[in-house]
Amino acid sequence: MPIKLPSSLPAYDVLRNEGVMVMSEDQAARQDIRPLRIGLLNLMPKKIQTENQFARLIGATPLQIELSLIRMSEHQTRNTAAAHMEEFYRPFQEVKDEKFDGLVITGAPIEHLPFSEVTYWDELVEVMNWTQTNVHSTFGVCWGGMAMINHFHGVKKHILDNKAFGCFRHHMLDDASPY
Repeated sequence: MPIKLPSSLPAYDVLRNEGVMVMSEDQAARQDIRPLRIGLLNLMPKKIQTENQFARLIGATPLQIELSLIRMSEHQTRNTAAAHMEEFYRPFQEVKDEKFDGLVITGAPIEHLPFSEVTYWDELVEVMNWTQTNVHSTFGVCWGGMAMINHFHGVKKHILDNKAFGCFRHHMLDDASPY
């Protein structure tokens, strides 16, 4: 099954050209199946690149996925066009009454800041608390994972000389794979 994305989202054409099965909202409406609702709380500065990366991974499943792009309500991004954010992202305050099958909280290049100095920390704490009742499964990536383990378990972060977890470059071992 394909991933359901707005046909005007840049990731739609990028993934389609890569052979990932994507469908528009109109196509999805004609299927008699409930898609998995996955939220992507995208904290990265390069929003479009991050959307492409996660949509590619999430789309590599036999299930129909509805990907909802979520942003912090008060934080204004400086690296992605406001028109893109307005068209494709919903602020957390707008989705907080909804239920999701899954939520991905991405990283952010702020690992050297104490959590309390992150401008949207209070709202992120609200998001993390919200996941306990409104999200079946939550996945924190890079800094998002550090924030979650600190919030839920009190584990302090330690800056290392070299990256120890997160997303790493890799190469395909099976040339037959479309991904």
